[in-house]
Amino acid sequence: TMNTLEKLIQQYCPNGVEYKTMGEICENVTSGGTPQSTRHDYYGGDIPWLRTQEVNWDYILDTEIKITQAGYDNSSVKWIPTNCVIVAMYGATAGKVAINKIPLTTNQACCNLEINKEIALTRFIFYVLCNKYNELKSLGQGSQSNINSQIIKNFSVPVPPLPVQEEIVRILDAFTELEAELEAELEARRKQYEYYRNELLSFDKLGGGGRTGGVQFLRNLCNKYCPNGVEYKTLGEIGTFIRGNGLQKKDFTESGVGCIHYGQIYTYYGLFTDKTKSYVSEELANTLKKAQKGDLIIATTSENIEDICKCVVWLGNEEIVFGGHSTVFKHQQNPKYIAYYFQTESFFNQKKKFTQGTKVKDISTLNLARISVPVPPLPVQEEIVRILDRFDALVNDISVGLPAELSARRQQYEYYRNRLLTFERAR
Repeated sequence: TMNTLEKLIQQYCPNGVEYKTMGEICENVTSGGTPQSTRHDYYGGDIPWLRTQEVNWDYILDTEIKITQAGYDNSSVKWIPTNCVIVAMYGATAGKVAINKIPLTTNQACCNLEINKEIALTRFIFYVLCNKYNELKSLGQGSQSNINSQIIKNFSVPVPPLPVQEEIVRILDAFTELEAELEAELEARRKQYEYYRNELLSFDKLGGGGRTGGVQFLRNLCNKYCPNGVEYKTLGEIGTFIRGNGLQKKDFTESGVGCIHYGQIYTYYGLFTDKTKSYVSEELANTLKKAQKGDLIIATTSENIEDICKCVVWLGNEEIVFGGHSTVFKHQQNPKYIAYYFQTESFFNQKKKFTQGTKVKDISTLNLARISVPVPPLPVQEEIVRILDRFDALVNDISVGLPAELSARRQQYEYYRNRLLTFERAR
């Protein structure tokens, strides 16, 4: 494929490739507007209206918000035709690009580029701007590095002859498709994993008999160890809670005693770890609560119901410390088994009942202790953990499984995209 491309370049642009500004390539460059937000009659219509947070390296097939004809008539909103390259100009997504597959309107933070078909292919320009994202973003101004339509119009890009563009788009489209297939497979595996997790962790209560353990081969184990069903106990009955205190991000040191800050439980850790990302000094560690191997460190404060009670199992041999907004659960069960149970629907429904607060959600240790969990004998817990560990690695582990393959594929794609879109300038 690269050979075909090299031949085409040799044939069509042996002396290098011409660069043009975006202004020269476009028939039209527009931005949009925002209808007055306090006017409810301007929103909820059928005109698609795009905001920058929806611009994310992809096709735009629909918009989250629709406006009415009145909203359109009373603002600087303009229709743009399909197949424009849309560049986000402000905020977190500044510099990101997308292509609209439907006619739509946009807010003023989107720069909409109608490409002249005789000069360039829309998808070619899309790929070039994806590749030059950091370069374009670096031209931004102010604390949010906002860019404007003038910066975009003056931005210079390579424009090889159309047959060369076509071949490059064909190659990069094939990469994009492979990536999409892997993403779809990963999504399907995640759903399968969730299904199995809920199945494996649903038991008949003690004395219920009948269906024990959600999956056939577990039934044999359950029949052997708990023929009459599984006992459900509250967390307070099977363990104890220790609330943390202190520990702020500014306390972190380069080395010292390992620590886990509650914010890292949502953002950094998976379900278990034997290494900490951060450390604190010996002096501070002496004043903080300790966690030992097998303890669950649970986040008890969050901005949303999903993140509350997220936990990480500490599997390292040394003692570590933890801080406020988190609590440690000490117990005699298989720690991973308890952590997996924390991810089930049944646990979610219980924690929802016990969580308090509107803007900031919080769960007290008193209420945590009231949540009930099935407690099969340890050999059954171990078998469940063994199965779920394999699923977990397949869908979450960046060093093996699908995420690793996806990550390798992305690096390969970026490498080739950069190679394919780097040209010698025409002399």
